Amino acid sequence: MSDFLQKIVAHKQQEIAAASVQTPLAALEPLARARRDYRGFAAALSIPHCLRFIAEIKRASPSKGEIAMGLDPARLARTYEAGGAAALSVLTERAFFRGAPADLQAARAATTLPVLRKDFILAPYQVYESAAMGADAILLIVRILTDDELRTLHTLARELGLDVLVEIHTEAEAERANRLGARLVGINNRDLAHFDTDLERARRVAAALHPDTIVVAASGIANLDDIHRTVAAGVTRFLVGESLVRAPDATALLRSWITAGGTP
Repeated sequence: MSDFLQKIVAHKQQEIAAASVQTPLAALEPLARARRDYRGFAAALSIPHCLRFIAEIKRASPSKGEIAMGLDPARLARTYEAGGAAALSVLTERAFFRGAPADLQAARAATTLPVLRKDFILAPYQVYESAAMGADAILLIVRILTDDELRTLHTLARELGLDVLVEIHTEAEAERANRLGARLVGINNRDLAHFDTDLERARRVAAALHPDTIVVAASGIANLDDIHRTVAAGVTRFLVGESLVRAPDATALLRSWITAGGTP
């Protein structure tokens, strides 16, 4: 891991330790296991022969700084749903992305869409926490987890009813996702170590995944040309954040992408 990722992971470990004191696992686990209202995140992305978008709600990022600190997650979620988004992604990471669980809860309550908790998941405590807070899916980042950790967290999430988006960046990480048996894989076009973005990465790395994998291209998608290039490589699912958050009319932008995105 880069120094930056190590910094995030170290801070997240401190957060987990503090959270587990404030709300012990013994109190959290029953809440998680009682969940019955999951919305199918993977199912929403599985519809063939059309473009599917995960629209992200994010206030800031380490690479871009402040994006929309004053956004209303409920209003933005409704805007995305009106535009045809298949699902939502909500940042809950506080220190580096200025997100919060309350953003996820507000966004989910405002729509009928399934919601991904976008955070740095390192421990089983966070999987139970994700279920209890109302997430329908979690993100597992291959780069920050060992194979044993990946399998433990993935198995627990599926046991609870959560879908899992497994994030990779390289062909080597694709092989790890294959060994895990990941059904849903996001290819991050942005290198978390240096924040360089390469839109060709999704095409290259997708070729290393099992053919039946649901592949999502994430980061750097800003316009129709980016979408056309990605679709031409055979990837038809996208996770888009900054471009939608900054758009004057996110509903119209999403509709235009969905309508024209498959036709160069």
